[in-house]
Amino acid sequence: MKILSVVGARPQFVKLAPVAQAAEAHGLDHVIVHTGQHYDPMLSDVFFQDLAIPTPDVHLGVGSGSHGVQTGSMLASLDGVLDEHRPDWVLVYGDTNSTLAAALSAVKMHLPLAHLEAGLRSFNRRMPEEHNRVLTDHAADLCLAPTAVAMGHLAAEGLAPRSLLVGDVMTDVLLRVRDAGVGRTRDLLARTALEQDGYYLATIHRAENTDDPARLRALVETLAHLDRPTLLLAHPRLVARASEQGLDLRAGNLVPHDPLAYPDLIAAALASAGIVTDSGGLQKEAFLLGVPCTTVREETEWVETVELGWNVLANSAEEVADAVSRPRPPATDATPYGRGDAAEQVVAALTSA
Repeated sequence: MKILSVVGARPQFVKLAPVAQAAEAHGLDHVIVHTGQHYDPMLSDVFFQDLAIPTPDVHLGVGSGSHGVQTGSMLASLDGVLDEHRPDWVLVYGDTNSTLAAALSAVKMHLPLAHLEAGLRSFNRRMPEEHNRVLTDHAADLCLAPTAVAMGHLAAEGLAPRSLLVGDVMTDVLLRVRDAGVGRTRDLLARTALEQDGYYLATIHRAENTDDPARLRALVETLAHLDRPTLLLAHPRLVARASEQGLDLRAGNLVPHDPLAYPDLIAAALASAGIVTDSGGLQKEAFLLGVPCTTVREETEWVETVELGWNVLANSAEEVADAVSRPRPPATDATPYGRGDAAEQVVAALTSA
């Protein structure tokens, strides 16, 4: 059996890692296509190295651009790739432009399409990710859902007959990386002169937070004046917008740092007193690591993290400051994202379908 995976952005590389390992273990022919949506080495190449992912068989090198230009460029290139390989399954991950482009190409070429991380919904139509994930789910022949909540969304949209609960592949990766990361935590703290549980970890990159000058300024000032240092992982979009607006990312208690390789990111999260983010993945990783999270958004796809008390939505600078200083939530043994065998379930679903 031949599976063709299409990835292009940082979270997708993490999801690809356990699937690639499971496919190899089962002797499957697994073709990896990298669209080049994230082309910075720290957002791309280093993930393949650190997570032991095979080198992509195809690299489209699309790069940046508007949503339409980027998606269109991928679509134009993918048709030839899919025609050459004619896989038994095209497997797409998450909710990026790479996801949608590969889904469209597969459907147009009458190739079976499976969507990993299907059924997530923010119900915010302003988010380009929401368009991508909904369209991909409705195009897919097989929707591989990470949670019971996601399965409910798929059922509500009439997709239950082609949906399957497999768990969350990012849980597979995180548990493995967490258990091997003691040395990385020590090195990170030494390199940044931070102390265990003595800082907050922050990532801000979504357009709704970076592209409004007043909002971005308020968020940066809030992070700069929290009661502990804030290790700010400076995404290229944040750096560019801050420079345009004359914002100092070293002000106050801010400690700016380049984006981290995934194992270092997990080490940084695990050693922190709390996380402030607008990233979907980091919300869930914080929960799995037992670290309180404050999410700078109006909604989240990972509602379980909020319901269990480990994540708080904060849509203003004032709400962020209040949420970060809240008491630590009660411990939980709930496992809404599975127990670390999702990739095996994905491969089993594809080989038996």
